[in-house]
Amino acid sequence: MSERFLLETPPRDGRATLTRDEARHLARVLRAKVGDEIRVFDGGGREWPARVATIDRDAVALTVGEPLPPQPGPARPLTIAVALPKGDRQKWLVEKLTELGAKALVPLVTARGVAEATASAQARLARGVIEACKQCGRNTLMEIAAPATLEALADRHAGALRLIAHPGGRPLDDCIRTKAGEIVAAVGPEGGFTPDELATAERLGFDRVSLGPHVLRIETAAIAIAARAILRAP
Repeated sequence: MSERFLLETPPRDGRATLTRDEARHLARVLRAKVGDEIRVFDGGGREWPARVATIDRDAVALTVGEPLPPQPGPARPLTIAVALPKGDRQKWLVEKLTELGAKALVPLVTARGVAEATASAQARLARGVIEACKQCGRNTLMEIAAPATLEALADRHAGALRLIAHPGGRPLDDCIRTKAGEIVAAVGPEGGFTPDELATAERLGFDRVSLGPHVLRIETAAIAIAARAILRAP
């Protein structure tokens, strides 16, 4: 068994416990047995080999080995702020951004947004991050940050390279080369940013970037930015 599971509490003295959803998945869905070997991670970058010691109704006790070598992080941290799409497209967005290595996802509050980032929606997104990390092997959880307007986003990330996706902007690669360090990118709703929002973004120092000649869906645009900014970063 090579499944990976998220620990709520880091190991102590060679022992750890899986609880709630993680314990139920291991015990009831995968029907683990005492002695089965798995891997566990803490969401902060650390991972350990582990072995099932005991199985109870809602908890699985583990014996834990020495920590595995840490994974290298992306060359440039990326926070991507997105006017969330509707329905299952949110799940796909979170899954792919997690796989690519984005640092954080911010639900972007815009005039033309179609999906509200309620507390339950944010919890659902956070669970999607966990599932994606378990599948792809990532040990650091992508943060699901609190919703923000463009103004709040700029306040949170003073000093970062700020990008906003909009037709007619500069090529993304050219913008990325202008400044080192953290990148913050904003992707608007299906109806696009309003003229007032674009003026606000310009005032706040967001560079307008183009993602090509075609009209992209929200999640496609976000993933295109992540792939270029993280995988092709200098």
